[in-house]
Amino acid sequence: MEIPDTPDTKIAKPPPPPPPTTQEPDPKRLKMSTTTTSDDEETASATNGTKKQRYKRRKIAIFFAYCGVGYQGMQKNPGAKTIEGDLEEALFHSGAVPEQDRGNPKRYDWARSARTDKGVSAVGQVVSGRFYIDPPGLVERLNRILPAQIRIFGYKRVTASFNSKKFCDRRRYVYLIPVFALDPSCHRDRESVLASLGSGNELVKCLECSERGRKVAGVMGKRSFEAKSTIVHSDVSSNNGESGNVIKEHNLTSELEEVTDSSVQNEFTEVDKVNVEKIPLEERRFCYGEEEKGLFNRILKHYVGSHNFHNFTTRTKAEDPSARRYIVSFHANTVVNVEGIDFVKCEVVGQSFMLHQIRKMIGMAVAVMRNCAPESLIETALRKDVSINVPTAPEVGLYLDECLFASYNQKWKDSHEELSMKAYEEEAEEFKMKFIYSHIASTEREEGVVALWLHSLNHRNYPDLRGCNVEMIEGMSLKVDDNTDNTDAKSASVEKNGDAEIQSAKD
Repeated sequence: MEIPDTPDTKIAKPPPPPPPTTQEPDPKRLKMSTTTTSDDEETASATNGTKKQRYKRRKIAIFFAYCGVGYQGMQKNPGAKTIEGDLEEALFHSGAVPEQDRGNPKRYDWARSARTDKGVSAVGQVVSGRFYIDPPGLVERLNRILPAQIRIFGYKRVTASFNSKKFCDRRRYVYLIPVFALDPSCHRDRESVLASLGSGNELVKCLECSERGRKVAGVMGKRSFEAKSTIVHSDVSSNNGESGNVIKEHNLTSELEEVTDSSVQNEFTEVDKVNVEKIPLEERRFCYGEEEKGLFNRILKHYVGSHNFHNFTTRTKAEDPSARRYIVSFHANTVVNVEGIDFVKCEVVGQSFMLHQIRKMIGMAVAVMRNCAPESLIETALRKDVSINVPTAPEVGLYLDECLFASYNQKWKDSHEELSMKAYEEEAEEFKMKFIYSHIASTEREEGVVALWLHSLNHRNYPDLRGCNVEMIEGMSLKVDDNTDNTDAKSASVEKNGDAEIQSAKD
């Protein structure tokens, strides 16, 4: 019998299934990678109900200057104090580089426009990478962290593919050489002074340094010779009255060995040490006039163009394509007076330079100017089949003046800022005079670095500086490469790409 379906009657339904013994986990929340360098990073994230501001990384080129004294060059090197090492740490502490990328510059596309050797300074150095440039005030934060001898001028936004090394077309370097170094009769070696005594062309004894005529140990046959040095700290007052802990490097000239011929050593005594100020001005006849300027510029012009500079560097053989470099210009038209000393400003522009190349070019040019070598020896030294020991001028007078980006500026002129030092000229000039020029002048006055080097510039230390005839050249010949065409083709490729200057060997 059917029971009618009324409100008082209910149909029995099966009980609901029991809840599962284990609950399914919530869907996994996607986490944003902490190592991402994408420009599509989120600008905000929720944390405990509050928003934490996040910033995007930007590709930028940083313009800065430094005084190289006390540093083992620009490039980072384990165990050595370098400009790059200090700069990387400052970028981290200023917030431009995250913790996970600290010490790993490849993660933020780090690149440098030029490498500088030990003790060499720079006014217009450029590095590039992807950094956090917000919040505002990155330049100020960097300058507060860095020592006074490293100064950040500013930065400019660049394209995502920009690389400060590959996109740098030219590098301009300046070498300040004291005017007296170009005087053939100034700071001559001991033998020349003794030989001139009693003659009508008697050379004035060297009164400006205590190392007159001594043989400088280590220069013979050692192209990478560096004088022993020690680093000390001293408080040096700046032009504006501020004092800073400035690093100074003092050459230990007392550790240089004297020539073994005691009969020659004893020719000069302490009585001969006369202050240079006692020399009448009328006796200082040499000046860098139009005639001297024309001669020196003619000597420097031998380097202009594409040449094989294997004799003007170390550890690079003549057959190596990298030995071939292109010099755009080389001239010395200006005399600057720094703290009472006149310097000739030698400016060289090239695609790229090798280790000690500029210092050796200056060394050879000074030797020719002082009549220690014939002018034709420069062309001989540029020959691929000749090996010559070329003198190396001291590093103290050399600095990187500017890195040039002509091709990049032309291509991206409508969408990006011009990469140049124009916006920082005034600030750069102030830094240059306060740190670089003053250091060059004070080092020469206190230590006589160039004056001491001039005494080694003679035929005893550098027999190759004598005139060379065909027979002598054959005797110095290394190896003539039969595959000249192939090598030149490789050299042209190197010239086009342009390496950065090779880093000096670390002590």
